[in-house]
Amino acid sequence: MTTMETKQNQVGAVMRLAPVIPVVIIEDAAHAVPMARALVAGGIPAIEVTLRTPAALDAIRAIAAEVEGAVVGVGTVLGGKDLDAAARAGARFAVSPGVSPGLLDAADDSALPLLPGAATASEVMHLLERGYRHLKFFPAVPAGGAKLLGAWASPLPPARFCPTGGISVGNAKDFFALPNVLCVGGSWLTPADKLKAGDWAGVEQLAREAAALRGG
Repeated sequence: MTTMETKQNQVGAVMRLAPVIPVVIIEDAAHAVPMARALVAGGIPAIEVTLRTPAALDAIRAIAAEVEGAVVGVGTVLGGKDLDAAARAGARFAVSPGVSPGLLDAADDSALPLLPGAATASEVMHLLERGYRHLKFFPAVPAGGAKLLGAWASPLPPARFCPTGGISVGNAKDFFALPNVLCVGGSWLTPADKLKAGDWAGVEQLAREAAALRGG
């Protein structure tokens, strides 16, 4: 088995942990551990902490060190420096909104498994050629939603997706009905108001509802 195959198997395992991977924007690293514990308690172990705030790497570091059962990853990865910093912080997978030659080259050299973003059939074909079969469909709803992703199932059979962008409780099941969807990504599990208020019971409840989505 090649290194790429091993890393793709790792990404696939993360995508199968739960129906939803929460996409987290965290402003205060002190919120990271109780937030992650609430998500895990609700049945959502894979957590994507996006590199959109200065607190992100500290949050990843804290979750990796202190939250049993959490599989913490890094989102909004744009290049090799992001991959390196996240790996040092303890991230176990990486997610990018799209791809570039530089990012893919850096990912080849990184031990961190990458879930790369794609929004067109051509991008999916390019990633398949590079050995990626687990992909993020982003931005899912603006790019064409479940209808577009469903149309790819037959001509692009190796690809399996985590659609992200515009996903909610209301439309998630449209994506779960597709044969090429393993999970979805969404920010609704960790809304800013609940993080700011420290409403961890509320986060846990949202996680429980999300964990019950697929097949429910």
